[in-house]
Amino acid sequence: MAQKAQKVGIKDVAREAGVSLGTVSNVLNRPGTVAEETRVRVVSVIERLGYVRSESARQLRAGESRIMGLLVLDMGNPFFVDIARGAERAARAAGLGVMVCNSAQDPDEEAEYLSLFAEQRVRGVLLTPSDASSRNIETFRRHRIPFVLVDRVGAETEECSVSTDDVLGSALAVRHLVETGHRSLAYVSGPPGLQQVRNRRAGALHALAEAGLPPGALRELPTERLDVSAGRDAGARLLGLGDRPTAVFCANDLLALGVLQSLYAAGVSVPDEMALVGYDDIEFAAAAAVPLTSVRQPAVRMGALAAELLLEETSGVDHTHRQVVLEPELVVRRSTLAGR
Repeated sequence: MAQKAQKVGIKDVAREAGVSLGTVSNVLNRPGTVAEETRVRVVSVIERLGYVRSESARQLRAGESRIMGLLVLDMGNPFFVDIARGAERAARAAGLGVMVCNSAQDPDEEAEYLSLFAEQRVRGVLLTPSDASSRNIETFRRHRIPFVLVDRVGAETEECSVSTDDVLGSALAVRHLVETGHRSLAYVSGPPGLQQVRNRRAGALHALAEAGLPPGALRELPTERLDVSAGRDAGARLLGLGDRPTAVFCANDLLALGVLQSLYAAGVSVPDEMALVGYDDIEFAAAAAVPLTSVRQPAVRMGALAAELLLEETSGVDHTHRQVVLEPELVVRRSTLAGR
C-alpha cells in the first residue's frame, strides 16, 4: 500500500533553508523586511518542498478572516446567483473570498450553516433568512460576528440590511394589471413565513384598494416553495377554480414560469385569456416562450452594497448601521400586453 505523504510545515522550510521560523514568517507575510539573498533562498525551498501555508491558522492568529459568508434561500434561483455575483465582485476588490451556502429555505439547514460560519470565524455574513422566528439570527448574534441582511428589511434588528421595496414593487405589478382592465386576480405567493411574500401581498392589496377594488378581488394560492415546480402546482390549482381570475401575480419569476407551463399545457392563452406577472426579472423572464412582465430587482447591486456595508463594518473605521432600501422597476413584456 502506498505510504501517505507527510505534510510539509514551516519548521521543515526553516530547517532546510537554514533560517529561523521568524525569517520564514517574514518571507511569507513581510518580504520587504528580509534581505534579498535570504528571501530568494527561502522561496526556493518553499517551492521545492511544496509548502502551502495554513491560511486558516494565519487568520486565527491575526484574528481576521479573509472569507465572507453568504447564505441564501435558493442558489437554484438566478436572482440569488446575481446577488452572489455582486457580493463576490465587491469582496474580491477588497482581497476577500466568499463562501456561498444554500439554506434551501430550511431553517434547520440555515442554523447548521450559521454554526459553520461561526466555527470558521468568517469576517462576516451576508444573510437572507429563512427562519421566520429569527431564532437562528439571535443564536448567531451571540458569536459577535457581523452580518448584513440581504433581500430583507432589517428594521427589527440593529444590523445593516439591503433590500428592495417589495410593497412598492408588488403595487406596481397589480396597478399595471388593473390599468389593463383586470378586476379579478390571483396571487401565487409562497411560504407565508417569508417577509418578502407577506410584503408583496400587502403591496398587491394596497394597489387594489387604491383602485376601489375589495380584498376579495385577490385570491391567494400559497406554495411551500418558490420554484418552478411549485408554480406548476399552483397553475393546476388556478385552472381548477370555478370563477377563474383573469390575471396572475406571482411572488417570483420561477413561480411565474411554472404557472406559464401549466397554462400552456392546458391550452390557456397568455395574455389573451390570462395575464401573468412575475417578480425579480431574472434572465429567463425575457427568454420565456411568452416574455414575462416582471418587477425588476437590482440583484447584483444589492449583493455588492451588502458586501460593502459588511466590509465597512469590519474595517475598523467608524460605522453606522444602515437599512438600504432600493426601488424596484416594472418591466412590461408580452405576458400582460392584451388589455381586457
